[in-house]
Amino acid sequence: MSEQTYLANTLKALDIAALNTMQEEALRVISDHDEVKLLSPTGSGKTLAFLLPLLPLLNASVDQVQALVIVPTRELALQIEQVWRNMQTGYKVTCCYGGHDMQTEIRSLTEPPALLIGTPGRLLDHMHRQTFSYRSILTLVLDEFDKSLEMGFQEEMTEIVRNLRNLRKKILVSATAGAKVPGFVGFKSAVELDFVSDNTHADGLTLLQVLAPEGGKMDALVRLLGVLGQEACLIFCNQRDTVEGISQMLASKGIVSGFFHGKLEQEDRERTLIRFRNGSVLYLVATDLAARGLDIPDVKHVIHFELPMRADEFTHRNGRTARMLTEGTAYILMAENESLPIYLPRQPKILRLPRQAVQPDSSKWTTVYISGGKKNKLNKMDIVGFLIQKGQLDKQDLGLIEVKDTVSFVAIRSHKVDAMLVAVRVQKMKGKKFKIEVAR
Repeated sequence: MSEQTYLANTLKALDIAALNTMQEEALRVISDHDEVKLLSPTGSGKTLAFLLPLLPLLNASVDQVQALVIVPTRELALQIEQVWRNMQTGYKVTCCYGGHDMQTEIRSLTEPPALLIGTPGRLLDHMHRQTFSYRSILTLVLDEFDKSLEMGFQEEMTEIVRNLRNLRKKILVSATAGAKVPGFVGFKSAVELDFVSDNTHADGLTLLQVLAPEGGKMDALVRLLGVLGQEACLIFCNQRDTVEGISQMLASKGIVSGFFHGKLEQEDRERTLIRFRNGSVLYLVATDLAARGLDIPDVKHVIHFELPMRADEFTHRNGRTARMLTEGTAYILMAENESLPIYLPRQPKILRLPRQAVQPDSSKWTTVYISGGKKNKLNKMDIVGFLIQKGQLDKQDLGLIEVKDTVSFVAIRSHKVDAMLVAVRVQKMKGKKFKIEVAR
């Protein structure tokens, strides 16, 4: 298949009219060079930029893993896996990460995927167990490699790379300007594509400062959310305890939010992201784990309840808004006696909040759980048809639908949920009775 044909087929499968400038350049350079360092801002489409040139490198006659993508977090692994599936390449992909059932992964690896994606610790565990052969791995991608190093995975990554003795192509990807290539990668004459250094702040990003009286940041946050209303917002903090404390405080005010940090169980993290993606939760309080590598939509608002120590983390947080030529606003919430960090290039304009807090309206959507997924032969059209025919819903009552391996989640207009649950209580979908309830 020619490059033009596979590119056209992939873009059609993804419903994308054309690649952006960064993706076009990455496709050309990665195709022509064996050592590439790609730096591009969060939200610019890096995943597709490195997956596209992988496709023509795969050989359908080789029944072994041929390309390996190493990532710092399970969420990023799952995001890349989903993009690959959406590309409809015909090549199998498997995702391995901590917190996932090991036996499930081992069974999947008995029929080796062409593309294997995983976190360093879990991939090294599989190598020690010899659950897959790495002799046919010719291509290595280290996505968000600097984040993996920050999280303490250098030893695991070093051992993995040293075991890959037949590598022909190495691709390092990051959203951080000036990210240093670790020595174990063994770059000799790498080509660097830098789309970050001249784009420290997104063109569509507005930066505002919100001043709170001493001890009044929580109150200022509530008043700010009242100003923003029913628009999705990420609220960043530095510590896990602060994240949970803010979410609890908002709940005490009758404001529903989700919280996200690295100590949560995997199932809780996934369900929180699902509810944020589908709009049933409008506010997500998070550590910097949510600053990059997550499959969440572009949000209009980012709030820095606490500022990060480093400029690059500030940039990554802001990269969650004003993405792909859109506009967004980042709010720096500070006590009146606090000083701005030196990494800010200018004094932001101050946003004056109303003295009286206005309670933001709750989301119009509710997430509903279904106890069946892909392995039960369910797909989105099955669920849509069932909820319209048996649940007495209209098409406009349905929001985002996510079908996982064994479960599914549907956003439904909140005022229609109770009646729908009554209507489907004894109904079967594709000849089987599934548990259907409000997601917890």
